[in-house]
Amino acid sequence: MQTNFTAEQLSDPHVAASEKILRKCVHCGFCTATCPTYVTLGNELDSPRGRIYLIKDMLENGRSADARLVTHIDRCLSCLACVTTCPSGVDYMHLVDHARAHIEKTYKRPFMNRFTRAILAAVLPYPGRFRLALKLAKLARPLQGLMRAPALKPFAAMLALAPKQIPAPSPFSMPGTYAARAQKRGRVAILTGCAQPVLDPAINEAAIRLLTRLGIEVVAPAGEVCCGSLVHHMGREGQALASARANVDVWTREIEKGGLDAIIITASGCGTTIKDYGHMLRLDPAYAQKAAGVAALAKDITEFLASLDLPANAPKGLTVTYHSACSMQHGQRITMAPKQLLKAAGFTVRDPAEGHLCCGSAGTYNIMQPDISAALKVRKVKNLEATKPDVIATGNIGCITQIATGTAIPILHTVELLDWAYGGDIPQKLRGFPLS
Repeated sequence: MQTNFTAEQLSDPHVAASEKILRKCVHCGFCTATCPTYVTLGNELDSPRGRIYLIKDMLENGRSADARLVTHIDRCLSCLACVTTCPSGVDYMHLVDHARAHIEKTYKRPFMNRFTRAILAAVLPYPGRFRLALKLAKLARPLQGLMRAPALKPFAAMLALAPKQIPAPSPFSMPGTYAARAQKRGRVAILTGCAQPVLDPAINEAAIRLLTRLGIEVVAPAGEVCCGSLVHHMGREGQALASARANVDVWTREIEKGGLDAIIITASGCGTTIKDYGHMLRLDPAYAQKAAGVAALAKDITEFLASLDLPANAPKGLTVTYHSACSMQHGQRITMAPKQLLKAAGFTVRDPAEGHLCCGSAGTYNIMQPDISAALKVRKVKNLEATKPDVIATGNIGCITQIATGTAIPILHTVELLDWAYGGDIPQKLRGFPLS
């Protein structure tokens, strides 16, 4: 793609980086076939290629974002299926990140939109606030049917997604060190997270139990905060970078204290962001090197377990359909390890049709874009149920929450099934459930 930026514009390192990305696009349109919003809406401007044109026009002309552009950028899930598909290597992820930050700086959203986004940014990254919000949601659920006005749809979506039962706080969500229960073979830190320990603390519990049984010492460091992905995708770059710096400091201290073989992440959406810390903080001389080191250590739990050569188990007679979260398959390019681990653990593993398409969760997307999200969920659930599984497995809490509202089939994190297969108790979600 030909660009016409001025030398003055290119003196801004963010603009210069986006210009290089834009120049790689050759208008081939391969991305449209795998873009969930284009497949759903059929609008060229709701495809990666269309959004690239809009972003180029905005940046090249040095103008503020307008309502038309914001509408189409907001509809992007950041699923990154287009990045996997693109034959030219267009770095769409960093381009749309820059566009969102530019929107946040130059565009004044309608009041209710600003209000909703401010609430999400002030609540979701903080476990205590999030837990309180979920308790309030239980009280407000009878009002859901009254929230039909477009500006109120996000609040109706919040109530629909809120669990009926909020799990009790887990001691595994507190800072601490968990000693290896077999001959020690490594030391890792684990990301506690923000939304996940509130919605489903059993995930990190399973990860810690399994790792320690395998001889891995696990530390949950004090001072860790949200990874920053939720606000990062809202264009709130200052808040996202503050979170990144805080976590880099925490994990660097652990590296210096006792060394780390990996930083384990059990929410793939967080993993994609943490692995990008080196890029996010590349212009900060105090953090660039440390952030790159942290990013290099970041590993999804299945990525790390695959390096431990777990033994093969006898068949369990249980069929698991694996839903590959977008942040796992497109963001981190981890596609085979989770399925191979499940097969080795004794499960029969199936793949759904259209596995490359997003389920519609995408951080806060199922709240801010509930209609598109609902259409994608219906499509995803239909494909998952068509495989007739006993259980659905995935690696991201957002996908678990989203898909669980559309099917009665139990959906668990992959590590919960692996913990069970290698000596742990049966997951709570499967107790008393009829399994083949």
